[in-house]
Parts: sequence; C-alpha cells; structure tokens
Amino acid sequence: MIEAKAVSTGLSRRTVLSAAFGAAATAAAVPAVRPAKAETTPANTTAATNTLGVTVMGSRIITRDGVEIYYKDWGRRDGPAVVLSHGWPLSSDSWEAQAFHLANNGFRVITHDRRGHGRSSQPWDGNDMDHYADDLADLINALDLKDIFLAGFSTGGGEITRYIGRHGTSRVAKAGLISAVPPLMVKTDSNPGGLPKEVFDGLQAASLKDRSKLYRDIASGPFFGFNRPGAVASQGMIDSFWLQGMMGGHKNTYDSIVAFSQTDFTEDLKTFDVPTLIIHGDDDQIVPIDAAARASKQLVPSAVLKVYPGAPHGITDTHKDQLNADLLEFARS
Repeated sequence: MIEAKAVSTGLSRRTVLSAAFGAAATAAAVPAVRPAKAETTPANTTAATNTLGVTVMGSRIITRDGVEIYYKDWGRRDGPAVVLSHGWPLSSDSWEAQAFHLANNGFRVITHDRRGHGRSSQPWDGNDMDHYADDLADLINALDLKDIFLAGFSTGGGEITRYIGRHGTSRVAKAGLISAVPPLMVKTDSNPGGLPKEVFDGLQAASLKDRSKLYRDIASGPFFGFNRPGAVASQGMIDSFWLQGMMGGHKNTYDSIVAFSQTDFTEDLKTFDVPTLIIHGDDDQIVPIDAAARASKQLVPSAVLKVYPGAPHGITDTHKDQLNADLLEFARS
C-alpha cells in the first residue's frame, strides 16, 4: 500500500499539543462524576474460575489480581474473533461503530473496558501497560479466543503492542494499530522526535484541576479536529467522549497519562510476527503521525501503513465508514 502524502499544518507537535491542552490547566475545579453502578451478575449466570485463576461472571472477568474487567461479546460465537482495545480516557463504547460493522459481517467481536475505565473496577495501583496487557491476556485466555485479529486505538494500540511483547502471538493471527501511541510519545535522547515531558505533566495538572473541562476541551478541539478552520463540530461526539471519560476513575485516568506517553514499545514492536495494519490520520494533533505510525512502520517493515489525508486522531468516529471498510477487508484477508 502506498502511503498518502502528509498534509503540512505549519505547526510543531509541541505547539499543537501545548495549545490543545494548555487552556485546560487554568480551569476551576469541579467535583468528579462518579461512575455508574456496576451491573449485577444475572441470577442464572454461574461464576467459573479457570486454571489461571481468572473468574468469568457473565459479562465480566475477575483477573488474577482481583480486578473486575467488563467486556462485550458481539456477533456469532463461532465467527472469527476480533478483539478491540480502546483509547484514553474512553471505554469499549468508543469502538461501537467498528464492533457493530464487523459483527454484522460474521465476526465475533470482543471489546473491553480497561481497568479503571468505563464499567470496570478502579484499582488504586496497576494503572500501567504491563497490567493492561496482562488483563487483556486474562480476558483472551478466559474466553479461549484463538486466531484473533487484535487491534488497538491510541492507548489501546500500546496495550495490544505490550500484550504481544509479553505474551506472544500464539493466539493472534493479525494485529492492527489505529491512531496508536507506539513506539514512544515522550521526547528522550533516543527519541528526539517525541513530545516534551512537560506536555504530559501539564495534561496531568489539568486533570487534577478540572478533568471534566479537560475532557470537553480535548473533544471539542484537537481530538476530532473540531478546532480546524471550517470544521463542523458534532455535539454528540463531544458529549460521548466526555461521558466515557468521566465514567473512568480519577486516579486511573491520571496514571494512564504516564502509561500511554512514557512507555517505550520499541522492543515490543520488534517481536511482531503476524500481518499488521497501521492506520493513522496525517492531521492527528494528539498522537502526531511521524513519531507514531511512521516510526512503528520502520520497526515492523512488513506492516501495511494506511494514512488518512487530513484526518484527526478520533477516526473511529470521524472516518468510521472508511475505517470500518479497511478493518473488514484486513480481517477477511
């Protein structure tokens, strides 16, 4: 696949993200919204614990370290398995357009709420990529999924990359990195094209000061590209982002900023030995394409890189028809 030519914005990555997140750091604090009460296990559902110590209860598993992970299981139970991992600070709901499309086309689609996000429990500790990857492994093993198309969006791309690095590809047939954070977001001596750590420190400060406003500012601005000239904002997309974010735990989403920005996935990417699809917008103001998708492509030379010209970060919504078609084609290939 020939990579589409990038659209030049004339702005540095540091300038874009600093502008996007800077305003939120001055917001006045408001009380955090508590997540919705967890669903109870149906009376006719029997909990079962497998040999790995993972308990399955209806639409939830309890991991080996006691964390409750909520998941959705859509489509045919005998269909080819697709597992989709979501971005920060969202939940499995952010994948619903793709999950619906793939399930409607014969696939079994599993989406889960990462620990501390959505309807999953909110542990104080373990909000890091190693735990995220191990939770994903517990889910995959508990459902005995095989020959999976494993794809992750943004932070979820880091989660599935670390999963492959830690657990291998014995259950994975294909991988997908969608607007994904690997190999490394933060600037270091060995990653000079990354963003300064101060950008992410500012994001954490804004989260502590008024995370409700922070989520609205991100969604109404750079995430969906609604801050670009001529863009028509969707209040529905903004509200959905905000609601999903506020369902997540305050401490969990705060810690996750470090997890997605400062975890180095370079060595994990080098272990990829399955067909891999990388999709990224070249006007992504959250995870700039050069230090992400194009750098990942260098580490996984056999990967197919598709660049969406002019597309923002949140392509699961803004470019859902194009993304749905590309994911379905790759899943069937």
